[in-house]
Amino acid sequence: MRPRTIVPSAAAASLVLAALTAAPVGAAPAGGLRAAAEPPPLEDLVTGDAVMDRLQDFQDIADANGGNRAMQTPGYEASAVYVEDTLRAAGYEPERQYFTFDDLVVDELSLTAAGVEVTSDVYPAEYAPDTPDDGVTGPIVQPADDLVQGCTADTWDGVAVEGAVALISRGTCPFADKALYAAQAGAAAVILYNNADGALNPTLGAESDEWVPTVGITQAAGQAILDAIAGGADAVATYDLQTHVEEFETFNVIAQTPGGRDHNVVMVGAHLDGVEDGPGINDNGSGSAAILEVAVQLAAATDGGQDVQNAVRFAWWGAEEVGLRGSTHYVADLVENDPAALDDIATYLNFDMVGSPNYIIGVYDANESTYPAPVEVPPGSAETEAVFTDYFDGIDQAWVDTEFSGRSDYQAFIENGIPASGLFTGADGSKTAEEVALFGGTEGIFYDPNYHSPADTIDNVDATALDIMSRAIGHAVASLSVDTFAINGVGNPRVDGIVAESRCLAGTAYVAVRATNGEDEAVSLRLVTPFGQRAFGQVAPDANAYQSFNTRTASLDAGTVSVVARLAGGGENHSQTYDAAYEAIDCG
Repeated sequence: MRPRTIVPSAAAASLVLAALTAAPVGAAPAGGLRAAAEPPPLEDLVTGDAVMDRLQDFQDIADANGGNRAMQTPGYEASAVYVEDTLRAAGYEPERQYFTFDDLVVDELSLTAAGVEVTSDVYPAEYAPDTPDDGVTGPIVQPADDLVQGCTADTWDGVAVEGAVALISRGTCPFADKALYAAQAGAAAVILYNNADGALNPTLGAESDEWVPTVGITQAAGQAILDAIAGGADAVATYDLQTHVEEFETFNVIAQTPGGRDHNVVMVGAHLDGVEDGPGINDNGSGSAAILEVAVQLAAATDGGQDVQNAVRFAWWGAEEVGLRGSTHYVADLVENDPAALDDIATYLNFDMVGSPNYIIGVYDANESTYPAPVEVPPGSAETEAVFTDYFDGIDQAWVDTEFSGRSDYQAFIENGIPASGLFTGADGSKTAEEVALFGGTEGIFYDPNYHSPADTIDNVDATALDIMSRAIGHAVASLSVDTFAINGVGNPRVDGIVAESRCLAGTAYVAVRATNGEDEAVSLRLVTPFGQRAFGQVAPDANAYQSFNTRTASLDAGTVSVVARLAGGGENHSQTYDAAYEAIDCG
C-alpha cells in the first residue's frame, strides 16, 4: 500500500479529531475504527455449534486415516480436500501453494535413567540440538523448588548442575524456561516429564544457541526414574539423539473473496496440520474449522464474497508443527517475488487453538499492556487487537492478554512489518486463580492437558470457548472486511495525499487544499473549508482535486478543512470524511 497522510473526521462517530501528519508506512492514524457501511453480522451467523460440526468432520477424517492429520499423511490430504470442497461450494476458488523444506529425521533415539530404559513416548523437544555421537551421560539432578519445575534461575542455586542431566517436571511455566535455566546453570541435557497422564511432546519455541539436548517423557516414566533413585539405583542418565536432514514437500490452502479492494487485503490464517500423535482437533482443527465457517458465512452474507469493501484472504497453513513452515514460505515468497502484494496486506489475524478444555479467552497483547513483547510489534497491531477487545468489552465478555510472542503463524508477517493480532485459549501454560475467577475451570493445570497428545480429540474441546471465539473471529473479519481505517488509514473510499496549506497572496491569506483519489474507480470529492467549499463530480483514479480558498483576511488562525469522499458502488453510496490541518499565517 502507498503511504497515506490522513486522519479521521471529528464528525465521524467514535473518532477523535487529529492534526494531519505524515505517517510512516503502516502507521495507523488517530481515532477508532471507521465503518462507512454496516458489516455483515457474522458474530450471529458463525456459531460454536456449526464450528463443532466441522470439528467432527476433522475428527472423522483423522479416525479414517491412521488417527492423525499430520503433514504428508493421508489425514492431511483429506483435511485439505474437505476445506477445498467446502470453499468451492461457498463460491471460492481455493488454490494450493506447494513448497519444500528441509527438516530433521531421527536416526537414533534412546534414554536410560537410573537403570530405567524408557522405550516408548520419548519425544525430543522441538528446536533442541542433537547429542554428541555417543550421547550425553551425567548424574541426574533436579531443581530445588517444591514442585521440581525449575521455572526460575534460583531454583538451581546450591544444586551441582554442571555436566548433569536435569530431570524436571512439567508445569507452571513454558518448557523453554525450564530448559533455559537448567542449561544456564550448567546442565548437559534436560529430561522433562509430564505431570499428568499421557505423552509429553515439548517445544522450546524457537531456535537458540542456549539450548542443550532436551527430551520429553511421560509422567509414568518420570516416576519410574524417581522410584529407582529412591530405591538406591545409580542416579545417572544417558540420552542419545542423532538426526539427519531430509527434504519434504507439502502445501498451504489459500482462498480469497472475489470482491473487495485487492490493495487492502484482510488476511486470516490457521494451521491445518496436526502432530503425528493424535487427531489434532484443538491444535489446530479448532482454528481451521472456525475460519472455514467464517469464510462460508461471509460468502453467504455478501453475495458470494462480492459485496465486501476489502478483500478477505483465508489461509490454512501446512507444516506449522515442524516450524511454521507454511506461513513462513508464503511470506518469503511474497518478499522475493511480489513485495507490492505483501504491502497490500492490511493486517493478519491468527487463530491457533480456540477450544481448549481449561480455557482462557486470550487476545494477543499487541499493545503490550500486560506483557512486553519479545519481538518488534508492527504499527497497526494494537489497533487490530482492539477489534477483538472492543468486541469482548461490548458484550461484557471477560478476556485476558496473551503474550505477543510471534510463536505462531503470524511470526513471518510481523517480521516483515505486517500488523497482526489473534485469539488463543491456551496450551501448556497453567491456569491461575485469577483466570479461574474469570472463566471457570481448574487452577494449576494446563489450559489444554491434551496438547500434542493422542487425547486431543473432539471430546476434549470446550464448546463454550469455541462458541465465544468463533463469534469473535466472525465479528473481526466482518468489521475489517468493511474498513481498516484505524489500522492503516484505508477508509471507504480511500483518499491519498491530502494536503491543506496556508498561503499569502498580495497580502491576503489563502487555504489551498489538495486530495488524490486512491480508489481504482472514479470518486466524488468535496473540499470543505470555513471559507467555502468546492465539489468535484467524478475524480479519476490517481487524479487530484485542488482548490485555493480566499479567506478575505490578512491573517488566520490554525484550523482544519474536510475532504468528503463518496463512492458509488454495489448499489449503495459509501462515503467518508477526512480532516486535514492548516497552520496559522499572517500576511500583513
